[in-house]
Amino acid sequence: MVRMTVLASGSRGNSTIVASSTTRILVDAGLSCRELMKRMKTAGEEPAGLDAILITHEHQDHVQGLAVTARKLGIPVYFTEPTHRAWVRWVTPRKRMTYTEWLEQRRKQGSGLRAQSSEDSVQRIADSDQERQSPERRAQSSEDQDSGQRSAAGVQNSTGGPGLRPVAMEPDAEELAAAEEALSEAAREPERDPAALPRVEYFRSGSGFRIGDIAVMPFTIPHDAADPVGFVFETEEIRLGIATDLGYLPSNIHVQLRGCDVLMLESNHDLDMLRDGPYPWAVKQRVMSRVGHLSNDAAADFLEKRYDGQAAYVVLAHLSENNNLPELARLTAERALQDRMSLLANRLLLAEQDRPMASIVLK
Repeated sequence: MVRMTVLASGSRGNSTIVASSTTRILVDAGLSCRELMKRMKTAGEEPAGLDAILITHEHQDHVQGLAVTARKLGIPVYFTEPTHRAWVRWVTPRKRMTYTEWLEQRRKQGSGLRAQSSEDSVQRIADSDQERQSPERRAQSSEDQDSGQRSAAGVQNSTGGPGLRPVAMEPDAEELAAAEEALSEAAREPERDPAALPRVEYFRSGSGFRIGDIAVMPFTIPHDAADPVGFVFETEEIRLGIATDLGYLPSNIHVQLRGCDVLMLESNHDLDMLRDGPYPWAVKQRVMSRVGHLSNDAAADFLEKRYDGQAAYVVLAHLSENNNLPELARLTAERALQDRMSLLANRLLLAEQDRPMASIVLK
């Protein structure tokens, strides 16, 4: 038995479970760990049963809950190497000093300089006084100073007893205990690296690999990320394809998506809604570009002219909440598939942003 469960799909988070009888893979972790766990349980999927997390690309809506989820479950994460590097850069905080912090630092530096200057002045006065003393007085003063330094250093006296030392220079018992406790805590709980993962596995686009009994074929997609990929999964003679977050569908993707029993395809925006919508023009250009997102019309063109019609289920995914309507996406796809009416009996499905989709089960 093979299952695909879309936990979330859209600009606020994406995540899908692909499962065979023995292996379960989380494709992307674009929701918080808490929300992912909640949705898995709602969909009847046990989080502890996951075997791995597989990442398409490093954009926030695909990796938001990645680190916490992977660490909580103790499972490996599969990336391409460029995607992993880009993700590490994204999650690693950059220390920037605010103007207030800079002023405080300068104030402390100034206080330190003034204190040092005061000490130097006192020392110069003492040196001047000593020079005015008689030779015998200077010798006696020097001996007193040496004795004081030895006592402050805690050197034992001639009788073998401990030398006197200034109390203010030594931490008391409570301070020592607190320091030891802090060191012990630091040793037990080292500062967590935000990019720390239980295990990282690299793959390359175009090179297949296996996770359990599921064969995975990653393929390059045109999107504005470091090394974005889509996937075809094959297990128990069932093929499932996922192709979202792509500006257009080049020929290599047409080949990869042939023979899929389940096809999850992006249908992100309606062109008119996007052009007339609230986004800044630069963002609209990015979405419509060849490294942006697939429109309803572009998805329909593929389904009408290049899709082989083999899938039992076509899932329209990554619908924009601002620049699309589920009814528009469905209608556009149905028109493209009008010559393949067998697909339309509840087999053209729409993935949602706010709740998991009912699992697609194939035997």
